[in-house]
Amino acid sequence: MRFFVTGEQKRQSLLNAIVLMFLGYIALLWVSNGMMFFHKMGLNPNSVVEYYLGSEEKFTQPKSYQSLLEVTHFHLFAMGMLAVTLTHLLLFTQLTVTLKVWLTGLTFASAVADEIAGWLVRFVHPAFAWFKVAAFLTLEFSLAAMLILVSASLVWQRLEQRSRGKATDIPLAAGDIRPD
Repeated sequence: MRFFVTGEQKRQSLLNAIVLMFLGYIALLWVSNGMMFFHKMGLNPNSVVEYYLGSEEKFTQPKSYQSLLEVTHFHLFAMGMLAVTLTHLLLFTQLTVTLKVWLTGLTFASAVADEIAGWLVRFVHPAFAWFKVAAFLTLEFSLAAMLILVSASLVWQRLEQRSRGKATDIPLAAGDIRPD
């Protein structure tokens, strides 16, 4: 984190590469998230209702309280960590503060909404299936936007470094100041 506080992320190509690899990993997570959603259900609210309430025709049972609780428990932690990591990286882009705040809020809200929506479909009313679809799409959109914006920012910084011809891989000892 010292690199971000001191602004060295703009000069450290190794850190830049590590963050880009992390973003590539998260892009794979994003794709698998969509694949899992569409394997279980679709954007049609009827498929969401069928997934959570079961189907006599397909001999599937409704989702149990226990299974929803287990998934929610894991997802609240994992999605929270993912959201805080991506929004933290978003802070260091050249975007406006307003856009950063909106995208951060949208990501956290849609992650929570996506978790709550399944409970609402299962235990409150099937009409909440529309809410589940909207929450999923909003979450996927916000995660994709952050992945693209942070990646583009890092690539732009790399190109900017190369065009200036600055030495980027000279390690610093603690407390040293890099001459510009």
